[in-house]
Amino acid sequence: MKQESAYRWAGAASRAPARLSTWGAAFTLALGFSPQVRAQLPEAPKSTQSAREQAPQDLTGYWVSLVTEDWRFRMMVADPGDTESVPLNAEGLKVAKSWNPDQARADNANACKAFGAAGLMRIPGRLHISWQGDNVLKIQTDSGTQTRLFYFSKPLPRDESLSLQGYSVARWQGTGSRQPLGRSQKTKEGYLEVITDHLLPGYLRTNGVPYSSGTKLLEYYDGFREANGDVYLVITTVVTDVTYLTQPFVTSSHFKQLPGNSGWDPTPCRADEPR
Repeated sequence: MKQESAYRWAGAASRAPARLSTWGAAFTLALGFSPQVRAQLPEAPKSTQSAREQAPQDLTGYWVSLVTEDWRFRMMVADPGDTESVPLNAEGLKVAKSWNPDQARADNANACKAFGAAGLMRIPGRLHISWQGDNVLKIQTDSGTQTRLFYFSKPLPRDESLSLQGYSVARWQGTGSRQPLGRSQKTKEGYLEVITDHLLPGYLRTNGVPYSSGTKLLEYYDGFREANGDVYLVITTVVTDVTYLTQPFVTSSHFKQLPGNSGWDPTPCRADEPR
């Protein structure tokens, strides 16, 4: 790993707290998203341009995860009760310790619980990012064969059904000068901010570390290019769950852009291993 790249990743991740904009801060502090608080969340600004046209970075293409931290939790299934660095409360610890790997392997109904939105980006594998129209960004994963949709210029719905990937609202943030990223010819600096609600209960890690249906997810997608032309993506994730966590759980996951779809191998969810 290049030392310079490590510094860039660390820098992108460390900027996340400063990126808790009015929208993001309100989201994190609201926790329960009561109707009163939800009504106060500002909607994305109106624009005559589509989200694709506004994009300060071209995030489309194929990406492969770089496991630069938490190796034993991401590259293998850790032992039951191994919850290091996750700020679980007493109930969360109880649920995590009760996870049974043999039962998990035998229960196909729960095979995808580690592949929900709150834990999906930590699963090693490949991403395929593309536009589904001009105002919906789509992320597909080969690990677990999952699809996430990010909707621009839409508020979070009040009555959306719960699902593994939930409902995600996105907007672009930031301006300034920057070296173009990927195939994009744009020179604006910026990043993508995403909030996700309406999640089914799932696992933050493949060894049964839980998150509840009340979980709220805040993410930042930030890309950069190295001098040698390599393009990287840092996804900073903030998980807030008053049911099982004592405080928000923050991680940063790193990806490298690939020249094509070589190695793209969609694999169904499995409870006995990350892939």
